[in-house]
Amino acid sequence: MTSVLIPTDFSNNAMHAIKYALQLYKCERTNFYFLHAFADEVYGPFKNNGDNSIDEQKEITRKYADETLTNLIAELNNTYHNPKHHYKSISAFESLVDAVNDSANKINVDLIIMGTQGKTADKNITFGSHTVQVFKYVSCPVLAIPENYKYQQPKKILFPTDYMLPYKRRELKLLNTLAAEFKSEIHCLYISDFEELSHRQIDNKRFLQKSLPDAYLFNERTPVKNKGDAIMEYIFKKDINLLVMVNARHSFLEDMLYRSTIEKIGLHPKIPFLVMQNLPR
Repeated sequence: MTSVLIPTDFSNNAMHAIKYALQLYKCERTNFYFLHAFADEVYGPFKNNGDNSIDEQKEITRKYADETLTNLIAELNNTYHNPKHHYKSISAFESLVDAVNDSANKINVDLIIMGTQGKTADKNITFGSHTVQVFKYVSCPVLAIPENYKYQQPKKILFPTDYMLPYKRRELKLLNTLAAEFKSEIHCLYISDFEELSHRQIDNKRFLQKSLPDAYLFNERTPVKNKGDAIMEYIFKKDINLLVMVNARHSFLEDMLYRSTIEKIGLHPKIPFLVMQNLPR
């Protein structure tokens, strides 16, 4: 049975991500864990303590979180009843990243699904700070869903790569499972001015092909320019409905997350974005 963790701040964005998750796993036996982390509400930038002590505020906030999660599950059972799906709730007095990491490890989740933005995010940016933090520091695959994205099966998947980094079969398993479920095309986009591959790149490319036996693989190349622009152009040109990247040492995604901002690099996909992790923790 698949296990999916969905952090929620009870915003419209979070609810949209939940609906996407239920559609994505509609035909699969799945345990969904809805997580609300509330440390910020007690003593973070969004605190609203009034005259209460920290302990009193903690209990008030935990009670609110538990009740709201219970109501969420009742609503989902009524509106989207699916005998293949089981719902569980988690309220955690932790920061979002710590709560997600702890829950993901404890439950051994297969995937985290969340909105690209939370309740407090600036609408002019693509990824809110919480989503970027989860991309950076959580050791589990993360699928981020844009607020206004209308569900489509992930039939066309874009996987930008320079073939320089050795992949792990474990991280590619999820991608292969999705491709098998939806009979998906995976477009491996090599962003380089050089057509010739080194021996190392050839080995990594072969391993990638062997690890994705259930996908319809397409290998394409585009010249180097702004990598974000190249990815966005390809998404538009090929009508891609899922972008997949690996967060690994010295990768384009690591550079984007750590040294710059996603916005400056020009990556602002309006489609779901799956980040797989290949970093030592």
